Amino acid sequence: MFKKKVTLKILLLLIASDILETAVQFFFKKSALAKDGFAVVDMATAVVFFKAVFTSPFLWAGLFTVAVVFIIWSMILAKIDLSVAVPIASFSYILVPIASIIFLHEHITVLRWVGILFILMGVILVSLSSKERIVQEK
Repeated sequence: MFKKKVTLKILLLLIASDILETAVQFFFKKSALAKDGFAVVDMATAVVFFKAVFTSPFLWAGLFTVAVVFIIWSMILAKIDLSVAVPIASFSYILVPIASIIFLHEHITVLRWVGILFILMGVILVSLSSKERIVQEK
């Protein structure tokens, strides 16, 4: 077991991971919107849709960013426990809706914000329980 402390370097990597994960979601959404209002009703229109998606620079930016996130995440997991890393890296639950509002002009309902807050409260509880477990094991 690692039980290593979260250093400033690891915290910065976790923040970078969250920001880049948010960028991945944005890039994939923009890629899917490459043919806005396009209806896939048969194989021919599906081929046209996928051609538009796969020629979108947003798709390739998203795939590149996924690779970068994978590298960063691997570096993080080599240094700290997964049960510590995941709760800390859960700020994308907030960043994705904020990016959706700013860049995609999406509307986030109050009920959805309440759900996001419940998820974050659960993440905090899980994070606190993992700290409690580590203290009890010492």
